[in-house]
Amino acid sequence: MFAGRCGVSLHLKGLQTDYTGFLFSEELGAVIQVRRDSLPEVMHRTRSFGIEGRVMEVGTTNSEDRLDVFADGNLLLSQSRSVCQQAWSSTTWQMQRLRDNPSCADQEYLRITDDLDSGLFCRLAFEYDSEPPQSVNLSLRKPDIAILREQGVNGHLEMAAAFEAAGFTPHDVTMTGILGGLKLDGFKGLAACGGFSFGDVLGAGAGWGNSILYNDLLKDALEMFFFRSDTFGLGVCNGCQLLACIRAIIPGAEHWPDFVRNASEQYEARFIMTEIVSETSILTAGMKGSMIPVPTSHGEGRVKYRRPDDQSMLEKQDQICLRFVDNRGCVTERYPLNPNGSPQGATGFTTRDGRFTIMMPHPERVFLTNSNSWHSGQWGKYSPWIKLFQNARNWVG
Repeated sequence: MFAGRCGVSLHLKGLQTDYTGFLFSEELGAVIQVRRDSLPEVMHRTRSFGIEGRVMEVGTTNSEDRLDVFADGNLLLSQSRSVCQQAWSSTTWQMQRLRDNPSCADQEYLRITDDLDSGLFCRLAFEYDSEPPQSVNLSLRKPDIAILREQGVNGHLEMAAAFEAAGFTPHDVTMTGILGGLKLDGFKGLAACGGFSFGDVLGAGAGWGNSILYNDLLKDALEMFFFRSDTFGLGVCNGCQLLACIRAIIPGAEHWPDFVRNASEQYEARFIMTEIVSETSILTAGMKGSMIPVPTSHGEGRVKYRRPDDQSMLEKQDQICLRFVDNRGCVTERYPLNPNGSPQGATGFTTRDGRFTIMMPHPERVFLTNSNSWHSGQWGKYSPWIKLFQNARNWVG
């Protein structure tokens, strides 16, 4: 009832007055929801398994967003779902106020009473191929992309899978490999993956970034890659933090922000709404105005601009490409729909020419429809996020 924001009407029959013992039993059990016309089949199956005496019809859903409890036809209790849910959540709320940022705790608690919140949705401003191609041209060489990782990075496999699905040949590339002589000359793309490089001991992505900036071989190799006109890159989560840390060697990234501890003061792993607000990035071409849910998993994702004019310059140059929105489609700073408290919901940025893009959410985790905890029934094998990676492939040519 709470998770689905769905009203429930309980109908208790033949219990005399032992309603409390029935409703608050701590024995193992389960409540399942079935269509009314399927109920005879369900009861038939309980008889075939010899458990008909342990299964009973207890109620129905209702459209009033209320909990109604009837006993032999008499109404015992009628209460709104939000009041019940706030009572249920009150202890957690008070604990959260002591443990976390109390303002964030209050925002999440008050959201229970938002009766107009209709939940996750998907609104696309583009058409995409949601099914895999039927044939493959084996004579067409697939461009190589470097899937960057460092000690503690854990998102390289799904990143490689997403780019491979879009027509790239992914290669596992480590900092040790580059130090050992691996050249980036043959790569068209570079993807820095999510995780916890060096355990985030020096801050989000800082250890990884400084290991590049203070090593001439690594710094020169990556700087040469960034300054080539035929290359592109994507940094997600820890990779986003990394590229922001080394912005000085990425052309057109001078106004990118830092990413600091979430306003909630906690690690946030959620499946929430985002809006693509710019087509400057080569990855978001044709996607502006689309609103798509996506997972986030980070403890230090709050945007912090380093200079007073950074935000205005990024907005002026259309370099903010992704923002958190609420379930009505409005840009939000409210927790938990904005899980880290970034100003104006900003959570994705690109360079002036759009070749290099960073974002805190994880589209690579949900490029397959069945990886999404919620999805539209109109999606096929691939979710709309596959277009990010297809755009990269189309740009390379």
